[in-house]
Amino acid sequence: MKNSRLFFIGFLVASVGEIISIIGDFQTHYFFKPAIMPMLIGFYFTSTEIRNGTFIRALLFCWAGDVLLMFAQIDQLYFMLGLIAFLIGHLFYIFSFRQFVWEHEGNLLPTQKVRLVFPVLLAGTGLMVILYPVLGAMKAPVMFYSIVLMLMVSYAILRIGRTNKVSFNWVLFGALLFMISDSILAINKFHSPFSWASIAIMVTYIAAQFMFVKGVLDHRD
Repeated sequence: MKNSRLFFIGFLVASVGEIISIIGDFQTHYFFKPAIMPMLIGFYFTSTEIRNGTFIRALLFCWAGDVLLMFAQIDQLYFMLGLIAFLIGHLFYIFSFRQFVWEHEGNLLPTQKVRLVFPVLLAGTGLMVILYPVLGAMKAPVMFYSIVLMLMVSYAILRIGRTNKVSFNWVLFGALLFMISDSILAINKFHSPFSWASIAIMVTYIAAQFMFVKGVLDHRD
């Protein structure tokens, strides 16, 4: 537990350092951003003796996405590779969310599932419609990524009744913040750039990743 506190402090330092680097446009961005996810992974490892490999892979692919997107301004290829890394990360999140549930409890009817996830699908589809005309050559990859992102949020929602309330809320709000973070990124990059986008993207992203870890740790079989 002592080590978990150290990793948590490291996570906070890296997160705050990254936000300050964005605000001040400091080169320390190249140090703090790659350190955020390793500190969070360390926090997860040292907070439990039962570790889920699928969830760890999700965190690792998100870390890879973080690093690749740091160089997106140099070459569009880095943005594409970062997108792929996050897409794989979301797939692993989906698989892990399906594992962190109570078996044979809280099974929903198909109509109930549709009603629960409909607002997410509506919001995600609406954003896709807005962005589609300005995506150019990125239409297919961004659309596919958006679908996987909506599925990730949907699976977070469908844990309702199949885990404790604390775990459910952490994961759900984390998924929603992740969707908000990616939506801001997409709007800023492809549609209407705005000055505070980078800060908003990073704050919501960091919070989302921490909430995922907390939600998984709070799940009890």
